[in-house]
Amino acid sequence: MLLKTWRWFGAKDAVSLDEIKQVGATGIVTALHHIPNGEIWEVSEILKTKDDIENHGLTWEVVESLPVSEGIKQATADRERLISNYCTSLRNLGKCGVRTVVYNFMPVLDWARTDLEYHLPDGTETMYFDFPTFIAFDLFILKRPDGESDYPAHLVELARDIASRMSDDEAEKLAYNIIIKTQGFIDGTIDGKTVNPKQAFLALIERYKQIDEAQLRENLHYFLGKIIPVAEEAGVRMCIHPDDPPFPLLGLPRIAKTVEDFRWILEAVPSEHNGITFCTGSLGVRADNHLPDMIREFGHRIHFLHLRNLKRSENSCFYEAGHLSGDLDMKEIMKAVIEEQIRRRNEGREDWMIPVRPDHGLKLLYDYSRNDNPGYPLLGRMRGLAQLEGLAAGIVGFME
Repeated sequence: MLLKTWRWFGAKDAVSLDEIKQVGATGIVTALHHIPNGEIWEVSEILKTKDDIENHGLTWEVVESLPVSEGIKQATADRERLISNYCTSLRNLGKCGVRTVVYNFMPVLDWARTDLEYHLPDGTETMYFDFPTFIAFDLFILKRPDGESDYPAHLVELARDIASRMSDDEAEKLAYNIIIKTQGFIDGTIDGKTVNPKQAFLALIERYKQIDEAQLRENLHYFLGKIIPVAEEAGVRMCIHPDDPPFPLLGLPRIAKTVEDFRWILEAVPSEHNGITFCTGSLGVRADNHLPDMIREFGHRIHFLHLRNLKRSENSCFYEAGHLSGDLDMKEIMKAVIEEQIRRRNEGREDWMIPVRPDHGLKLLYDYSRNDNPGYPLLGRMRGLAQLEGLAAGIVGFME
């Protein structure tokens, strides 16, 4: 009952296609990471990756991601060229039979964690987001001007104390993790070759100084108005990824974080090709996001599923837990997913099976001897995939 997929970062990924096939996934989630953001994905390049995947007995189910350039998010003078290139890439993906495309509209940062090696009592390792520590990075390491007004006063004081007790090496490691390590292996605009990454990062943030939530929404609306008709023609389903974490950081607006945000996004361009990547780990950070209800409301426009769990704590902190062992009720989430798939199947929809991937995973056993990307260990994700598959099978069995 699950269309099992696996995120693969291409030839440089420490996890090979042969290994992915052995863990039980049938579909691949990947992108052309070697092509700079904003440039066209040519058919020949798409087919190289597609052929490689299919030669290993797998299918390319989802593009994650076709990055939205900062010039589109900021509505710069280069926006029309960038959107034109984006549309050409969508047409080319459609020609090659790759039908589901993830994107996000998060300014500057794709995602944020403050500890990439957070140890749990059972000996596994995960990723942690400590909000006061992130604020310490923003205000006292990055030293973003006038940033204190963007955060509650009590969190600023906690951040000040954290920064005062941090060594220079700890401060540099935190900055490196946030600016480069969590971004660079995906589609980061700043990498390890950047001479002064903190200054470059500040410059990216500065470009959003006059862009509030309403303006960013308008820029997304404009983008969707241009690309969704092309996606319809190409037979491609677009699915926006939620903000991670789903609240403002660095004084930047966030517009894909709540039920109200997604209602607006889907109503802004009411097409089946304008859909959602439903990420339980991102949306679940907010206790006010009731995930099973959101699946029931938006299910017909959910084109891709990221399933992971987390444990929340005070001050909007959280760590990524095992797929079945966090604060999120994965049983109810999976039940809502299966009910949506049954509804689609009864309607005769060809896309009744929603691609799902185990999003992130705990580092365990010989994952420690590998060089996998942060959050993407081989064994930890394999365990997550097995848990999700078993949960789905049990639910389907009880429903029959």
